Amino acid sequence: MAQKAANTGSGPTVVVAMEQHFPEGARIINDDMACRFLPFGMRIYIWLTRASWARDWMIGMSEKATPGAWAMVACRKRYIDEKVAEATVDQAQTVVNLGAGLDTQAFRLPALANVPVWEVDLPENIDAKRSLLIKAFGEVPAQLTLVSIDFDSEDLGAVLASHGYALDVKTFFILEGVTQYLTETGILTTFDFLAKAPAGSRLVFTYVRKDFIDGKAFYGQEYLYKRMVLKDKIFLFGIDPEDVADFLGGYAWRVLEHLGYEELAGVYVKPTGRKLKSLAIERVVYAEKL
Repeated sequence: MAQKAANTGSGPTVVVAMEQHFPEGARIINDDMACRFLPFGMRIYIWLTRASWARDWMIGMSEKATPGAWAMVACRKRYIDEKVAEATVDQAQTVVNLGAGLDTQAFRLPALANVPVWEVDLPENIDAKRSLLIKAFGEVPAQLTLVSIDFDSEDLGAVLASHGYALDVKTFFILEGVTQYLTETGILTTFDFLAKAPAGSRLVFTYVRKDFIDGKAFYGQEYLYKRMVLKDKIFLFGIDPEDVADFLGGYAWRVLEHLGYEELAGVYVKPTGRKLKSLAIERVVYAEKL
């Protein structure tokens, strides 16, 4: 199960890398490093999309299979970039990216140039990331610590502490595109750890609607349900939107923003003039530790 979840890590990076071929005003997110962190075969795929017709065709195929997924990835990454940049000015001293995958934020955002960052993920993802970083930079950047973990079977706090993370430091935590892949045990142990964070820490996490995972509502995503829930069985955990505040409150976190992708598209997609659908099964939460 963990291996299947690990295999989903390159998809978002493909989206971000392809976005860089759009002109500045039509681009949802800027990330000139994304393509460097993809396998060679995928880099060729990205290179082919320099031509607008090829790019439009590939995005069209993505939209046909999973309507709204393209804008979801680009918008949530742009949103998280902005929240991290804001918070590290005076509200967070470190960043812990849980399920970081191939994300480039730690060594791309100017706001993080001197901020310690811990990237936590499954061992196979961390090994791949380390190899890519060494290939790109000759070493793992000094402010970045890579941490291997199985969220469902290991103690997150103990593993982070063993890698030098101080539990009493105000932190910006990121859980992007992760919660749906965790078992209930993994969710509970992760949020038990987050409950110990110092007051003033910040958290951005995404979640999938529980009624989708339970097969009660599909939101136009029947193909995704059949693949991720029924066939591969890797979408495991969901939350009802009306339960989010109480769920977080139980761990002493307060919701600051709770957004759907229609709202994020209004901020990030509409100014580009592009016509992209919005994904209704996933939402984004920004929270503060009490």
